Amino acid sequence: MNISQPKKHPQKSTKKRLTNEQVKLLETSFNYNNKLDSTRKSHLAQELGIPARQIAIWYQNKRARWRNQSLETEYKAIQHKLERVSSDKSRLEREVERLKGELEKAKELLVSSKTQMNYASLPSFSSSCDEVGSSSLLGDHGDFYVCFDNHHQFDHKSNGHDFFGRSMS
Repeated sequence: MNISQPKKHPQKSTKKRLTNEQVKLLETSFNYNNKLDSTRKSHLAQELGIPARQIAIWYQNKRARWRNQSLETEYKAIQHKLERVSSDKSRLEREVERLKGELEKAKELLVSSKTQMNYASLPSFSSSCDEVGSSSLLGDHGDFYVCFDNHHQFDHKSNGHDFFGRSMS
């Protein structure tokens, strides 16, 4: 019986590693232009004393590493932006909930003050939407106009100023 012996691989040509000086020159050339034209490839091969094919392969590998590095950098920047936007979104959602609570408390206060007081004793509030009254509730911050109807709805804005908004002072 004939048992076949595994075939030995033909010996590969031994590649010489590039010296530090050769790598520096290739890096400088790559940084100048990451595309390699045939004239520059021949010139570099002659100057470095290595085959033009080795220069072409070095450029190809370097471009691949450069693209990967660029993608990683872009990914990190996008990830950082996402984290910042997510944090801002959470902060804004908390702020909206806080403001909703403040608005609800203000509505309750207004409704409770309306039921405790007689409309006639409040000359600064209008009992109809046709009249406008001013109140000193805001002090020096402006006028507060209220319109009551049968459903206890009101308009908390006057002349473009939001009564429940944050004070600008």
